[in-house]
Amino acid sequence: DQGYGGYRYDGRWVPVVKRIIEHYSLPPDARILDVGCGKGFFLHDVKAALPNSSVAGIDIARYAIENAMDDVKPFVIVCDCRALPYADHVFDFVLSITTIHNVHYSDCKKALQEIERVGKKHKFVVVDAYRNEEEKERLYKWNLTAQTMMHVDDWKELFKEAGYTGDYYWFIA
Repeated sequence: DQGYGGYRYDGRWVPVVKRIIEHYSLPPDARILDVGCGKGFFLHDVKAALPNSSVAGIDIARYAIENAMDDVKPFVIVCDCRALPYADHVFDFVLSITTIHNVHYSDCKKALQEIERVGKKHKFVVVDAYRNEEEKERLYKWNLTAQTMMHVDDWKELFKEAGYTGDYYWFIA
């Protein structure tokens, strides 16, 4: 009932997918990668919105991939975000929601470089971050899996060092 076991499809990605398609002007045949795809709910909703798209997803958790939604199961693999098995610049959009921060600092840089490498233009990541000591304290009490939690300014510096040119957002507890 906990973790991925309790993670069930509820349609929450439907409006998000619509906004992503519109914001990034993704074509009907877009190639989309979800880094940290879990059970593939985002990819499922992408395929519903863009039936001619090509989707791919990676997750480090074998359980998540083995229990992925049936319609996306052929497109998801167990893989580490630090070594994506795709050619350079093949995806029109690369998404990574609360995944990158789950590796050590130096590996965050590698994961960001991998996202940059496989993406053509549009990339979006969400990472655990804080802006002040109160947020930092809450984040450290709340988070169970992140190995890299930093101030937003430190993340911006890491994005720059990694050559990451995509968009980003913070998960702040």
